[in-house]
Amino acid sequence: MSSQDVLKNASTLASYNVLLQVMFRVLTFLLNAFTLRFVSKELIGVVNVRLTLLYSTLVFLSREAFRRACLSGGSGTGHNWRQVINLLWLTLPLGVVWASLLVCVWLWLLEVPDPQTIPHYGPAVGMFALAAVQELLAEPLWVLAQAHMFVRLKVVAESLAMIAKCLITVVLVVSAPEWGLYIFSAAQLVYTGFLVLCYAAYFLRFLGSEEAAKTSFPLQHVGELLICRADGKPLIDWTLARLTWSFFKQSFLKQILTEGERYVMTFLNVLSFGDQGVYDIVNNLGSMVARFIFLPIEESFYVFFAKVLERGRDVKSQKQEEVAIVAEVLESLLKLVLVIGLIITVFGYAYSHLALDIYGGSLLSSGAGPTLLRCYSSYVLLLAVNGVTECFVFAAMSQEEVDKYNLVMLALSVSFLFLSYMLTWWAGAVGFIMANCLNMGLRILHSLLYIHRYFQSSPWKPLRGLLPSPVLLLALALSAIVTALSEGVFCCDSGWLLRLAHIAVGAVCLLSVLVTVLLTETQLIRFVRTQLLPQYRKKHT
Repeated sequence: MSSQDVLKNASTLASYNVLLQVMFRVLTFLLNAFTLRFVSKELIGVVNVRLTLLYSTLVFLSREAFRRACLSGGSGTGHNWRQVINLLWLTLPLGVVWASLLVCVWLWLLEVPDPQTIPHYGPAVGMFALAAVQELLAEPLWVLAQAHMFVRLKVVAESLAMIAKCLITVVLVVSAPEWGLYIFSAAQLVYTGFLVLCYAAYFLRFLGSEEAAKTSFPLQHVGELLICRADGKPLIDWTLARLTWSFFKQSFLKQILTEGERYVMTFLNVLSFGDQGVYDIVNNLGSMVARFIFLPIEESFYVFFAKVLERGRDVKSQKQEEVAIVAEVLESLLKLVLVIGLIITVFGYAYSHLALDIYGGSLLSSGAGPTLLRCYSSYVLLLAVNGVTECFVFAAMSQEEVDKYNLVMLALSVSFLFLSYMLTWWAGAVGFIMANCLNMGLRILHSLLYIHRYFQSSPWKPLRGLLPSPVLLLALALSAIVTALSEGVFCCDSGWLLRLAHIAVGAVCLLSVLVTVLLTETQLIRFVRTQLLPQYRKKHT
């Protein structure tokens, strides 16, 4: 597969992933707004912070390193897929081990919620851990689908699973709210069960079919999805296993950085369960765009960079025409996420209070909620840039460089935990966002230095993507001033008519900024139209 084909498929994957994440975030957004009317904020805090942290920690530590290693370096052609499948099945026993350890920690080392206020905590911990292990059953199939760009499979599977989860939650919250944590635990089990069933059903139909034969799929029958020895080769690829071990050491640290504030809340008890619930709702609201736009782009273009670049080789040792494509894509991606991040930062400041008031009423819009969301709007800009820069860096690094970066991640993890505790003690929940900003800035600096050194001896300068046009910066600055004045005059305690006036002012300013982008960032617009919009591309090919 040529680099242009890989780029085309990665762009399609990113587009579908964005649509999928939009649906996920909208459904979760509506689900949280609905459940807030039926359950307490303390229950929301236990589910969305304590139990979700257990689930995300378990699946991340069990599979993330395997995913990164098995999708690196053109694994679809450079490795024997039977060996890759054998390696991926190790995620299941690893998940069982992590589940046993983490359940003991969650039950016996952490503060247990008051059973009168939040009953059924023990069974809920076991059910969330079981849901995580159940999801690992689909891991070999997920990697196969991702490596071979089965984009619609992921969309359908995760869409059905999310819809089923939402339906179970809504029905049980309305009909049996006294079940408490059982409701959300059952919904999580249904979600992971649907994922496994969808992937299993697809590959049972696909393997051995004419469609598989036409695409020269490396596996011919269902038995090859199980552990089996390749002819004359070891059971697993030990080079890939060593790379997995390197990523595993890094994944542990990355998880601390990604979920650091939840670990601090969970293990250090700096916030009550009710305050944790409010913070988590604001956090989810603030991170919607980051998750449904930036994360899919990062995941999809990591596949592109990993397949096109030869890991560990400098820019002169790569195929120059492919390096040119990589540099152009990296520059365009940096410009894209920077522009989106700047827009969110500017408009997030003036519309945070209104958004929270509409979403959760005075429960969210009073107190620290609006300040939290304003700070998070600025943090989104750093999230955007870091996602793309680390996406490239992780795809280009050699195994030795990955091991060295583990030390950097260790230092960042320790400093983040310390900063989170100190800043939270000083500034409350806002301290979490401040600590995240500081650590994200350091990660971006490290990645920018790596990218600069990587392309230093070449004619390409992809970091120019971080330089928006002066006209666009002026439009954003004017919009920030106008919307801030509008909030002071129209929002948010004088009725809906003035709120609508505030929204109208923001709409005019946003339209002006978008027109400025269309007129000044022509290279970016061309990239979006030709690479990130598959429907547009289909019309012109």
